[in-house]
Formats: sequence, C-alpha cells, structure tokens
Amino acid sequence: MPDDAAASGEAVARNAAEEASALSHPPVDPDAGAAYGDHPDQVIDFYAPRGPGAEQDLVPLVVVLHGGAWRASYDRRHISPFAGFLARRGFAVANVEYRRGREVGTEGGTESGAGGGAESGLVAGRWPETFDDVAAAFDALPALVRDTLPQADPRRMVITGHSAGGHLALWAAARHVLPADAPWRPDRPELLRGVVALAPIADFEVAEKLEVCGGAVTELLGGKDTFADRRAYADPALLLPTGIATTVVQGRTDIVVPEAVAESYADAAAKAGEMIGLTLLEDVGHFPLIDPAADACAVVAEEIAQLAW
Repeated sequence: MPDDAAASGEAVARNAAEEASALSHPPVDPDAGAAYGDHPDQVIDFYAPRGPGAEQDLVPLVVVLHGGAWRASYDRRHISPFAGFLARRGFAVANVEYRRGREVGTEGGTESGAGGGAESGLVAGRWPETFDDVAAAFDALPALVRDTLPQADPRRMVITGHSAGGHLALWAAARHVLPADAPWRPDRPELLRGVVALAPIADFEVAEKLEVCGGAVTELLGGKDTFADRRAYADPALLLPTGIATTVVQGRTDIVVPEAVAESYADAAAKAGEMIGLTLLEDVGHFPLIDPAADACAVVAEEIAQLAW
C-alpha cells in the first residue's frame, strides 16, 4: 500500500474512533426547556450551573449550537454531554435546536434544487428556515433565560458551536453586519463577551472547494444556482468585522472540516481588523473538541472561560 494511502486510512480510522468516543456518552437531560416558536425543533434546553462558581448569584451564559452538517441526522442530544460538561464547570448553558435538512423525497425535501444529500439521503439545512430559527432563538433568549434560568447572566454571554454549529455561532454574532436587506439583521449587535467556534465551517468558498461534509455548504445555500447570491447572507468570512472577540479552536488532524477552512477565516478576520484568536491543537481531530473525555474539551472550556469570566 502506498504511504499516502496508508496515511489516509489511518486518518479515517482515527476519525472514526474519535467520533465513536464523542458519541459514546449518554445524553444529558436538561434542567429545563423552553420553546422559541411553534415548530418542534424550535426549542432550547437549559442546564443550571454546577461545580466551581455555581454558588454565585449570576454566572456566565454559554449558548451551544450543535453541528452535523446542518442535516437532520444530528440533533442537540448528541452535544448534550458537552453542555453538561460546561454546566459542571460552573456555566449556565443554553443548548439550541434549529431546523435542519429534510430527507430527500419528503415534503419540500428538494425544493431548493440542491439534489440528494451525501448522508443517508439528507439535504444540508433549510433555506431560510435554519437561519430563521437561529435568529429567532437569539431574539427570544433574554426573556427565556430570565424566566427559565435566572442564575444566568446574559450580559456575560459566550456563543460556542461545533462544525456546522460553529458556522452558526459565528453567523449569530455577525447578524448586525448582514446586508441591509437581510431579514435577520438586528438594530444592534448581540450583547456578547465573545464567540468560541469549534472546527467551524467558517469560509464557504474554501469549504466548497474542499467538498466539506459532502458538499453541505452548497446544499445549505440551495444549490449551485443560488450559492453566490446567498453566500453574502450566510458566510462568516464575508461578515467581517463584527467587533466581537472571537476564538477559533481547530484540531490539526481534522479530516471532517480541515484546518485550511479555519485558517482562511482567521486570515480574513485579521485583515478586516477583527479581534481573532486561532488555537490549533496538535494530534486532535474533529470530535474531541466536544468529547468530555478528551483533553481538547478542557481546552475549549478554558477558551470559553477566558472570554466569559
């Protein structure tokens, strides 16, 4: 076997083992939940703070956006162990669900013309519903936190997200710099301490070229015919600067969302004058960033703490 083929096989096997470890933890039930809309996916799970710092009257709020290539095969339950891990670190946590891609052949499943998804017949995301939901969740969050998780201090809020959720975290923080005609653009920036994006799909041009997650970026934007026009409303690499402290955490052996995507976004952010940090972790792939059993997850918690406390 040629050396490059052997290396590729080892990388695939390592990624599979890391994914299996991250998904081996039983889901962690929330302390409370609330809806921000009428659709079953328009819900937020809340985790009360535990451990060091939890005895304070108010603690920082971490908003978590899960990944899964914007496809329906992954929901917020798979990242609930990570949410529970953060709660044990003394944070209040809001784990946001949102509408993801439909199965091909179901009602509206191919309305965007994106064609079949690369994963179990699923299409990545829904335009515009995925973005509608994230915007609506953040608009509703202050009131929901006040009523559901009074220990949380929304003035010390950090957004974090993994993979496709990392994209949504960066996008949520950048809504105030969306084009003027964007329906999701608020009157003012979110009141944030910062964003910690974990292996985010943060530069759509690079992600498209690398065919990240089986072309999920193109599917999210509705297909090749609408990719260029919609990218201006969805690509974090074009929504700069935000003026919000941002850290990207990236595993250097990630074969799901390669390092090149994070580096391209960080370069664009720095050139735009953004407050950007890029933490590259050696011998770390895609999934250890949200695996409570992995050292990389403790690094993530520290990055969040540096912005939040």
